[in-house]
Amino acid sequence: MTKVLPHDEVYARLFASSIHGVGVVAIRDIKENTLIFQDDQDELIWVDKNQVEKLEPEIIQLYKDFAVIKEGKYGCPKNFNLLTPAWYLNEPKLGEEPNVKANDNYEFFACRDIKIGEELTVRYCTYSELPS
Repeated sequence: MTKVLPHDEVYARLFASSIHGVGVVAIRDIKENTLIFQDDQDELIWVDKNQVEKLEPEIIQLYKDFAVIKEGKYGCPKNFNLLTPAWYLNEPKLGEEPNVKANDNYEFFACRDIKIGEELTVRYCTYSELPS
């Protein structure tokens, strides 16, 4: 039996992004259509935007920076202390195409082959409304 180690099926990690603050970088080559964050399957908690708007500005910004927005609700982990690398994907630089796509279950797949050292990017509008 093969022992499963903590780095098995890990394709990316957080790093200092040249695009925006913290981003996600490939730590091994990733083949097209690979599910990148395989064990990141926690259910989203949906919080009404009206409820969030009554909170302190710093907390509101946490929702705006990290939550998915759909139909007047913020989708986020059950606790922001549980943010995984998938929550740190940046949009691509202007004029560039993303190398990651999301499906309806908020699972992230490689749009093309990705080389080690490349920043992973995604278009937020493909799975989230823009913050207001």
